[in-house]
Amino acid sequence: MVSSRPAALLVHGLGGSAYDLGALGRTLEEADIVTHTPLLPGHGGEPEDLLSVRWQDWVETIRKEYLELKTRHKVVHLAGVCLGGLVALEVARLENHKDGLALYAPPLFLDGWSLPKLTWARHIVYRIPGLAKKMRVPEVEPFGIKNARIRKAIQQRFERGERFHYAYIPLACIRQVDGLRRQLMSRLEQITCPTLIVHADEDDITSPRSAHHLQRHLGGKVDFMPLSNSYHMVMVDNERGEVLKRSLKFFNQRAQAPATTAEQDGWALFAAA
Repeated sequence: MVSSRPAALLVHGLGGSAYDLGALGRTLEEADIVTHTPLLPGHGGEPEDLLSVRWQDWVETIRKEYLELKTRHKVVHLAGVCLGGLVALEVARLENHKDGLALYAPPLFLDGWSLPKLTWARHIVYRIPGLAKKMRVPEVEPFGIKNARIRKAIQQRFERGERFHYAYIPLACIRQVDGLRRQLMSRLEQITCPTLIVHADEDDITSPRSAHHLQRHLGGKVDFMPLSNSYHMVMVDNERGEVLKRSLKFFNQRAQAPATTAEQDGWALFAAA
C-alpha cells in the first residue's frame, strides 16, 4: 500500500556523507517526512575508491533509491548538496519528477573564489593518459565554512584522521563531475518540478553564477534563497537555521524548525571539538 506520508531522498556531496546535509534529515523527520540518505558509490571508504566510479554510477544509485521509494510513498522529494544537487537534477530529469527538488550550492560551474586560477587547466590534464588518476585535490581551508569555530573544529577532525569526509579527491573523480555537468547543461529545461535553490554570495567553490544559470534554464518554478553570511557548505554554516526553515516551507510542512545553534544541528560534533 502506498503511504500518504511523504518521503525525501537526500544526496550528500563529493567526498562526503550525511554530515554534508547538517540537520536536514532530522528536521524533515520531525516534520513527519520519511528520509533516506544513501552513500554514493565510492564513498564511505578510501578516496581511491572513487577511481573506479563513473558519474552514471552515482545517478543510477540514487535513481534506484528513488524508484523504490515511489513504490511506497505517494510523494517523494529530492534534495542534494553540492555534487548531490547535480545527481538529484539528473534523477529528476530522467524520472520526470513532479514533487519538490531542493538544491544546496549546486556546482554547475567550478568558479569559486578559493579555487586556484588554473582550475580550468584540469581539462588539459584529462587528455594525458593516467595523469588525472595520480593527481589529488586536497580539502583545504576554508573547507566551505565561513564560521571560524566550526572551521577550526573540522581542521582538527582532519588532523585526527576521522572519516566524516575524504581528505582529498582524485582529479579523475572531478572529471566525472565535469561529465555530469555537461550532461545537464543542455537538458535543464526538461526538469519541470518546483525547485528550491540555496546559494551563498560568497560560495568558495561555485559562484552564484550556477544558481542564476539554473534559474534561467530550469523548466519549472524556481524559488531562490541567496545567503550573505555563508560559504559553500550552506547546510552547516552560519545561516543553517534559516536554510532549514526555508526548506520546511518549500516542502509545505507545518513544523517548527530546530534552533540554529551548532549544539543542536547535525554537525554539533565539530563545534564541540
